[in-house]
Amino acid sequence: MIDQALQLLKSHNYKVTKQRKALLEYLSQHSDSFLSVTSVDAYMRTLFPGMSHDTIYRNIREFEEIGILEKKNRQGGASVKYQCDFDNFHHHHFICQKCGRVYEVKLDLSQIINDQLSGFEITDHRFELYGICAQCKQQSASK
Repeated sequence: MIDQALQLLKSHNYKVTKQRKALLEYLSQHSDSFLSVTSVDAYMRTLFPGMSHDTIYRNIREFEEIGILEKKNRQGGASVKYQCDFDNFHHHHFICQKCGRVYEVKLDLSQIINDQLSGFEITDHRFELYGICAQCKQQSASK
């Protein structure tokens, strides 16, 4: 599951170290939700007690820059998740407010942009939907 991420590292001239590989494996195992950066840091330091916070945060930043991670800033701090679509780096999410699972949403905003923002230059955007996923909704109904 981490083969594409390892290829991205290599193509951007990053060494594949045991720490980076462990970080990728951990994140890929939790690819269905965002993890707080502090929890990722804590996990990595249990595996590699001598690893500095700076090294962990630098790897997270570099992984985000080359598209291995998706990052979001929340009130409680930054959260990251493993890239869910290496063929389509820019995509959108539905995030369940009960279980925290993340679902990819395919959405083409080009028509809206053309109709409502003609002549504008869009440099970035984020589109996220929040609610209760079908599984959590079903579990609540059956109680």
